[in-house]
Formats: sequence, structure tokens, C-alpha cells
Amino acid sequence: MSFLFSALRAPLSFSPSSVASSSHATLNQVMRGARKSFPKRSKAPALEGCYQRKGVTLSVMEMKPKKPNSAQRKVARVKLTTGKNVLAYIPGEGHNLQEHSVVLVRGGRTQDLPGVRYKLIRGALDLGAVAGRTVSRSRYGTKKPKAG
Repeated sequence: MSFLFSALRAPLSFSPSSVASSSHATLNQVMRGARKSFPKRSKAPALEGCYQRKGVTLSVMEMKPKKPNSAQRKVARVKLTTGKNVLAYIPGEGHNLQEHSVVLVRGGRTQDLPGVRYKLIRGALDLGAVAGRTVSRSRYGTKKPKAG
């Protein structure tokens, strides 16, 4: 029991460097309003700040999603105009994509496919619209069907 009291009575040694590490502001710096703000990390770094980028399809393949989902999701490896290679998801049912097709890439990850942080835009450049689509047509590049 006596060793407990001796441990409690032992002075705690703090060095100034251990209290305030280099990445955090000291109390005086916070009072002065000198807290460092860190830049927000991009979720789509390959687009380099642009909304969309043009790219050339290197290969078209299928991927299996993470558990608990089960499917064969269509993805494409695309070389962007920035020079970076990315994996992009091909939304919608069916596609006409081949190697060397020119496509438009936007940001937005596919939740159950690890490493897929981009999507292709349907109905733009060489990637055709989804045929027979009647709802959410604008997302898939489908024209309005003729009435009658």
C-alpha cells in the first residue's frame, strides 16, 4: 500500500516539448488566435480541382464488391489528361465501352468497391446512354422517349 502513496507523491516531470508538440498550438497561441488550420484533403485528387476530366480507357473489367454485397460491377481503368491512371465505375445497365474509348470522368466513389473513387459520365463522348431508361434519365444520359 505504501508504494501506491509514493507513486502518487512522485513529481510528474513535464518538459515543454512534451506538453506542446509542434503540430498543436500552445494555450497562449490559441488566446492570440494563431491556431493553424489544415487544408481539406480532396476526395478526388486525380481531377486536380476540376469537376470533370477527359480520359482514355485502358481496360474494361468486372470487380466483386465488398461483403455483404454480391455482384459483378463494371469498372474501367482510365488514363486522365492529367496523366494519372484511375479506376472508374461505369453506372447503369450495359455499356458500349472498349479499350481506347474517350470518356468523361467525375468524382464520387462507389461505396462497395475498394479503390474506385471516380465515375464515368453516361451519354458523354464515346460512352453511350443507358438504353430503355425511363426514370432518373439525366443521370444516365438518356433522351426523353417520344410520346405516343
